[in-house]
Amino acid sequence: MSSAPIPVDNNEASGALAHASHRYVNRELSWLAFNERVLAEACNTNYPLLERVRFLSISGSNLDEFMMIRVAGLVGQVQRGIERRSIDGRTPTQQLSAIRETVKELNRVQQESWRNLREGLGQAGIHIADEKRITSRAYNWLKTYFVQEIIPVITPQAVDPAHPFPFVANQGMGLLFNLARETTGEQVVEMVLIPSGLPRFVRVPGDDAIYISIERLISRFADHLFPGFTIKGDGAFRVLRDSDIEIEEEAEDLVRTFRTAIQRRRRGQVIQLELEQDFDPAAEHLLREHLGIQGAAIVKTDGMMGIAGLGDIVEEDRPDLKFDDYTPRYPERILEHDGDCFSAIREKDIIIHHPYESFEVVVDFLRQAAADPDVVAIKQTLYRAGHQSPVIAALIAAAGAGKSVTAVVELKARFDEEQNLLWASQLERAGVQVIYGFVDWKTHAKVSIVVRREEQGFRTYCHFGTGNYHPVTARIYTDLSFFTADPRLTRDAAKLFNFVTGYVEPRKTEGLAISPIDLRETLYAHIDREIDNAAQGRPAAIWAKLNSLTDKGVIDRLYLASQSGVEIQLVIRGICCLRAGIDGLSENIRVKSIIGRFLEHSRIWAFANGYRMPGERARVFITSADAMSRNLDRRVEALVPIRNRTVHDQVLKQVLLANLLDTEQSWELEPDGSYMRVQPGEKLFNCHLYFMTNPSLSGRGGALAAAGGVPTLALRKGAS
Repeated sequence: MSSAPIPVDNNEASGALAHASHRYVNRELSWLAFNERVLAEACNTNYPLLERVRFLSISGSNLDEFMMIRVAGLVGQVQRGIERRSIDGRTPTQQLSAIRETVKELNRVQQESWRNLREGLGQAGIHIADEKRITSRAYNWLKTYFVQEIIPVITPQAVDPAHPFPFVANQGMGLLFNLARETTGEQVVEMVLIPSGLPRFVRVPGDDAIYISIERLISRFADHLFPGFTIKGDGAFRVLRDSDIEIEEEAEDLVRTFRTAIQRRRRGQVIQLELEQDFDPAAEHLLREHLGIQGAAIVKTDGMMGIAGLGDIVEEDRPDLKFDDYTPRYPERILEHDGDCFSAIREKDIIIHHPYESFEVVVDFLRQAAADPDVVAIKQTLYRAGHQSPVIAALIAAAGAGKSVTAVVELKARFDEEQNLLWASQLERAGVQVIYGFVDWKTHAKVSIVVRREEQGFRTYCHFGTGNYHPVTARIYTDLSFFTADPRLTRDAAKLFNFVTGYVEPRKTEGLAISPIDLRETLYAHIDREIDNAAQGRPAAIWAKLNSLTDKGVIDRLYLASQSGVEIQLVIRGICCLRAGIDGLSENIRVKSIIGRFLEHSRIWAFANGYRMPGERARVFITSADAMSRNLDRRVEALVPIRNRTVHDQVLKQVLLANLLDTEQSWELEPDGSYMRVQPGEKLFNCHLYFMTNPSLSGRGGALAAAGGVPTLALRKGAS
């Protein structure tokens, strides 16, 4: 039986909220600050022009997802009367108010950035013809294209009592037209929904790059769509809907439940209605009435609608306006073994640093396993594998070759649910044993096991990753792929799979920490050991690289470590609810965020262990988990100790240290939760450029010595 709530004095409650806001940054506002940093790269004149457009597009895509998931969740809480407070003490209503003010400013900056970039594109010979005069040749081509390619696809629908209001899908875009019949003067309102299969931008063929957005193309040639009518006005709109999927724990058939939930998501509650700035008030009222937008945000746009769609223009074949091509290195150590992954791993552990080193080695590991007659079993987790996955193909080939293949397919990978259902179906048809894991926990650990028959008996090889088995993101996400045949870790990996497939909870592991079993407790124990070392006057330091830091327990532990004299340096790409540099709370904590050509995604922890950092005796771990409650308590994750000396040095003295030293792409977290771009000073250092131009330690093998080693990195005085 639950106890009655304890009455709280208003002054005491106000003090508690002030205390919370002093200690923590709001999760949602911190995410918006991250997207502001992404958007700032669209204004970075050090980048090629089309790369700046790409950053603008990414900021738009990010913001759409934020609205569809995070804001939708808060709107739902408000509508259901849930007063769950955020880490900084705000109610859902208070958070929504602050979010909408920030989003309004983000939208303004996005449009301003687009106007500047559009002007630059025009000067570079890439023209956006939305509102401008175009040549007669381009006009005639567009008119023909519209009549032959667009009119057959779109369907105008009258909006009146005789016609049901059409359904507007999530991220759907459409136009409303006010028409007058030429013979009678009768007023008619027509809606044209833009099918998702149409291109966001249409390019006029020819050497000169002329683009027109699909909504402006329809608007410009609408008289061909409505013969016999005079067009009095038109306006474009766009809809975002609640896209989160909630699955009840008692779901009996997980696959069927997800198929239904995916369909339901397409019809979720409207969260945002985006309108052109001069949208007709009567037409706006019509949309408000029929879309049922209670609690939704109304955004008036005076420029480009659907900023994310600008990614289409980035595909223009103008290498002079993009980053120089980069070809990832293939690990020489594996080439030294004639491409035999197992022989190279058997010799000693190896770590691959993506995207600087090729993801192909991960695929080759599985391809070789599929073709090797001595391999008897493969086990693989799949969170996001992409639309054209060589990993899936390798697993299917292995099953076809008669090997025992088990795939743990995570259906709850947001926005990849449909693709994962398709992969699961294909894998099952090929004879792969497909497991969906837990209903209420996501399987987020990135693990692959290959069991091979050798002279000394069965030997198990493992791959542990910080990122997904996704060949496209592996070209732009910085991640680590760790290969090992260490029996302690391979035995632990087998226990992890048994936990997911058979719910057999490991009673004891030899190296791995697994959430939600003991990963949190393992991190706490290492933080506490640094606190003890500081108390004993020994060197004490914590370095970490994560995507997000939101868990209150981890933050409070780091605060305690800071107050105990532990020097803490964190590289947190995205959300950070910790406040850094506050006297008496976190004066020994420094937080930075790196935004650049590649998306920082690898997750690393390092603890000084009583010796100066970066030292050989530091405890180093890679992990699939961010420091978020969901990762530590509601997901299956793995924390992997790095014991091999070369791999240890690469992760600590190369990857982590280079991130800490970066000056060209770094932002510093201020005590008030804002971020300031780091001033490079006299010595510029770009960690992405460093990794692109310098070899890794564990992947080079004998080639490393021949190349003269790797430039040594060192902390500047006062940096730790």
